[in-house]
Amino acid sequence: MTRITTRSYNLQSFQTLHDCGLPPVLARIFAARGIENSSQLETELIRLIPFAQLKNITVTAALLADAIAAEKRLLIIADYDSDGATACAIGIRILRKFGATIDYLVPNRFEFGYGLTPEIVHLAHKTKQPDLLITVDNGIASVEGVSTANRLGMQVIITDHHLPGDALPAAMAIINPNQPGCPFPSKSIAGVGVIFYLMLALRAELRQRGAFATGQEPNLAGFLDLVALGTVADVVKLDSNNRILVQQGLERIRKGRACAGINALLQVSRRDYAQISTYELGFMLGPRLNAAGRLDDMSLGIECLITDDETYALEIAKQLDELNRQRREIESSMQESALIKLDDILKIRDEEIQTTYSICLFDQDWHQGVIGILASRIKDKYHRPVIIFAPGSHGEIKGSGRSINGLHLRDALDLVAKQRPELISKFGGHAAAAGLTINAGDFEKFRDAFEHVAQILLTPANLTQIIETDGDLEPAEINLELAAYLDRQVWGQGFPQPSFNARFYVESQRIVGEKHLKLKLRKLDCADSDQLRKSDNTFDGILFFQNDPLPDIIDAVYRLQVNEYNGKTSLQFLLEHWFQADLSIINNAS
Repeated sequence: MTRITTRSYNLQSFQTLHDCGLPPVLARIFAARGIENSSQLETELIRLIPFAQLKNITVTAALLADAIAAEKRLLIIADYDSDGATACAIGIRILRKFGATIDYLVPNRFEFGYGLTPEIVHLAHKTKQPDLLITVDNGIASVEGVSTANRLGMQVIITDHHLPGDALPAAMAIINPNQPGCPFPSKSIAGVGVIFYLMLALRAELRQRGAFATGQEPNLAGFLDLVALGTVADVVKLDSNNRILVQQGLERIRKGRACAGINALLQVSRRDYAQISTYELGFMLGPRLNAAGRLDDMSLGIECLITDDETYALEIAKQLDELNRQRREIESSMQESALIKLDDILKIRDEEIQTTYSICLFDQDWHQGVIGILASRIKDKYHRPVIIFAPGSHGEIKGSGRSINGLHLRDALDLVAKQRPELISKFGGHAAAAGLTINAGDFEKFRDAFEHVAQILLTPANLTQIIETDGDLEPAEINLELAAYLDRQVWGQGFPQPSFNARFYVESQRIVGEKHLKLKLRKLDCADSDQLRKSDNTFDGILFFQNDPLPDIIDAVYRLQVNEYNGKTSLQFLLEHWFQADLSIINNAS
């Protein structure tokens, strides 16, 4: 079941924003996202939270400065997603500028799994022989891995943003805003943001030691393109600090000052760097970078981001583009089989309310690298917490989950582990996404246990999908200028891109590109409780991935979009959701 609601907003915040010069529509939009005054919309770097508020960061910076001075061999242990890849690239690029002897190792997800495992520690010791390991976007749960590193004589610095378990690893230092006792207010900072902050602290430490007395001090703002990409692609909450990081990174990309790898990814995505927004970061660049970790080796993605050779970067970007094409094909096949399997299990039709509170699926033929995407697709379709499993090794299966509001996925798995300690070998994650490993023979037991926990933590109201919009727009507010302004802002998780809803008369429709509907829409305004009046203006609209005709009158959720075609710029409504309106009103439309 789906319900459309209008976001509420604080009237005092609205008035304050309006008094500061924002038009009513923007004051309403920003007030609905928790903005109380115009200063919260400022994105200058000076407004970043000071790095000193991260627990242990000053001590860690001194340890790194000592290691560089002693010419110790440093090795970054990265994660195999976009956040991990960009975090690794940040560490490699900046530490090299600081004179460090630095290399990286990223676990192959199919051989070693996630994080600083004992197996990856042994591999690092054998092949790289580092003195110091630095984790990025992982490590907070690597108790055994850190213990193994300590026994082998390697020191460990952990930089991470995931939630810790009951025990912290015995690392030399831990930088994580979510560790106990850390006062850093931006708990949603991505892994790439954490390592960037550590590099800021390290630069301050090196500056104090006189390291830049005879040379130019590196401008770390030049690396914010990577921070922006990793932050958006990891779908972390875009609080004010994250919005500053992303906005500053976007501005550098738009000015043509991105690294060779990001420019190459934009080129293979056929996107103009001058027009880039958070959409391109999250839905164009991120998936191509992630494809390396999902199907091959994330080292490919990291190499794309650390090279300054434009030709080499483009060569890698083309390989990533091909991997992403393969990923989409695998995902499409898996989704088709998953929906068939789901229908067989639940015995329901899509339009019926499900009686279950969760969905767990496993197939021997599914690809481990794509189960997270599939879980997200099924979650969006059925509005249930979903965990998808694929074969692992040694009789285990690997699960990737996505959740809905109302169920913190990592906490739910923790509750399953407490109630049935024999079921889960290991797990980790956060509220919206998590991963786990179980024995293949325990799948049905786990599915039942997870369903039991879901029924404890969720209410029937949680199972209704709520589509929040910013309401309707006045005729004078519907213009190209508003669409262009909204397109330049930073939107994402926790700070959603504005959408609007209205009732429309579908004046004309035709199929374009074989699978999309090009529409001519006329808004319907309520004259009284029984009648609808067609507005004077028509609007171009687009509905992607649908070629079945729409009914004459629809209720739709839409976004304003700047449409550029054949050198012309125009306003377009991008339909995100539509529903058939009450047909009894058609004859009353004048």
